[in-house]
Amino acid sequence: MVSSPHEAMHRIFQEHPELFSRVSEVLGVDFAPPTSFTVLPNDLTETRPLERRVDTLLRFDTEDDGSFLLAVESQGKKDPDKPASWAYDASYLLTKYRLQPMLLVVCQDRATAEWAARPVSFGPRQWPLLTLRPLVAGPHNMPVITDPAEVRKDFALATLSAITHATDPDIGAILKAMTNALRDTPADLANPIIELIAQGMGKYPAAALWRKLVAVDLSFYKSYLAEEVRDEVRAEVRDEVQAEVRDEVRAEVQAEVQAKGRAEARTEDILFILERRGLDVPDEARERITACDDLDILRRWLERALIASSADEIFAGE
Repeated sequence: MVSSPHEAMHRIFQEHPELFSRVSEVLGVDFAPPTSFTVLPNDLTETRPLERRVDTLLRFDTEDDGSFLLAVESQGKKDPDKPASWAYDASYLLTKYRLQPMLLVVCQDRATAEWAARPVSFGPRQWPLLTLRPLVAGPHNMPVITDPAEVRKDFALATLSAITHATDPDIGAILKAMTNALRDTPADLANPIIELIAQGMGKYPAAALWRKLVAVDLSFYKSYLAEEVRDEVRAEVRDEVQAEVRDEVRAEVQAEVQAKGRAEARTEDILFILERRGLDVPDEARERITACDDLDILRRWLERALIASSADEIFAGE
């Protein structure tokens, strides 16, 4: 099953194909800016029952370098079978479209990114037939953007940077810079970015942080994610309030039970002292003592019971 980060890491190139020029510049590889681009079908299935797909496939047309194909793959972990699969895909694309293929692998894990970036040669050691050298974008080489002004310069690059740095210790500052920059951004541009980042955070702890930032900092945006986040926040607040009310009620009940227990104990002490002193306790006095739940009054009666000459004397002045 394809994960949300997997989807977001390559889908951003479908929505922003021009992003490849900036990514390649960051990676230190010079590609001429495209004059046009086309999103091509990503189905590489052959006529025989063998289905192969790349995550995203784009065609770039440039003035300096002519036309070439860009396959974008999201890679979540090391896979020893992938290099051969990528080599096959590149050969197939070259055969099918008669255009030079290029492979960009996007990762959120540094170890996976470094693994994917290693050149892989195919063929005998003495004479390799071909060498696979994908471009790799990941947390090891994507910029950490924590300045809203830098985010505004290139939202697409900032979004990809945030996704690739989902586990970075500075992810809080990265996401905060995104929401600060998105506050004054038109909703038609902001909403897809909000949802791409939510998708890219996947099940990492940063996902919860992003949802809260969206609910608080971007509360005026209308999108299914924003509404969903606000509903969740409202539910969390409601649950917290209900929990606080339950705790308060529980504490009040416990206090009442404890107070009642102390009152009953003090009542028993008063009657015990009167009886041990040999004083008669009329029913009316007994009922008045047992009916009282005021601890201060009961304490006063208890002190009087030690010296009173009759049960009625403990009520003097009451």
